[in-house]
Amino acid sequence: MARPSSGFDASRYFRGTHDLAFYNVGTGRVRAMAREIHRTHRDVWSVDDALLFANPLLPDRHLEVKNVGIELMARYSRSFTPRLLPHWKRWLSKNYSSNWATTDAICGMLIGPLLVKHPRLVSRLAAWARDRNMWVRRAAAVSLIPSVRKGAALDAAYRVARTLHADREDLIQKAVGWMLREAGKTDMRRLQRYLRTNGPRIPRTTVRYAIERFPAAKRRTLLTATKAM
Repeated sequence: MARPSSGFDASRYFRGTHDLAFYNVGTGRVRAMAREIHRTHRDVWSVDDALLFANPLLPDRHLEVKNVGIELMARYSRSFTPRLLPHWKRWLSKNYSSNWATTDAICGMLIGPLLVKHPRLVSRLAAWARDRNMWVRRAAAVSLIPSVRKGAALDAAYRVARTLHADREDLIQKAVGWMLREAGKTDMRRLQRYLRTNGPRIPRTTVRYAIERFPAAKRRTLLTATKAM
């Protein structure tokens, strides 16, 4: 299923991630594989069976293998329950996600929809933002995005952001900016107030991501207003 070596090279999007390997199989084919596995077993498999299938795939070095497990689990979203959250956090804390794309897939396809379905779980993300593991910290922000897009969990999103502003990891700074940008789509005035109040201690990368949807003139104003003196 791999694409020719002269074609698309996935590794160029993951520079510095030396423990990650690629079969160079496209996303469409990975999804089709997960869809076929689900179709074959949906009459007899539960969400627990899907988890048992996915668990040995996530530690695999290959990006596509990890994604098959995530894509398959996502097809059982109607059966998601809070007891799944510790299993998915384990994938992050054990470095099975190992890269930003797999981490974001776990957040966007699994954890995020679970939080939308069970909002009381949102409060757990505050502790994730203080975790020693970078992927868990990134997940604290990215997992909130599906809720934030629905106008929910905004208070939690800003709490997580305040905790993560001191983080020096570029992938964390970008994730927080992404989350704030989505929060701004729901309440742009609140985002402006937050940036003006906290700007000097917010990494510039985060600010630039957060203000992407503002008009150009407003972006320039906010970049100046949030600059440390």
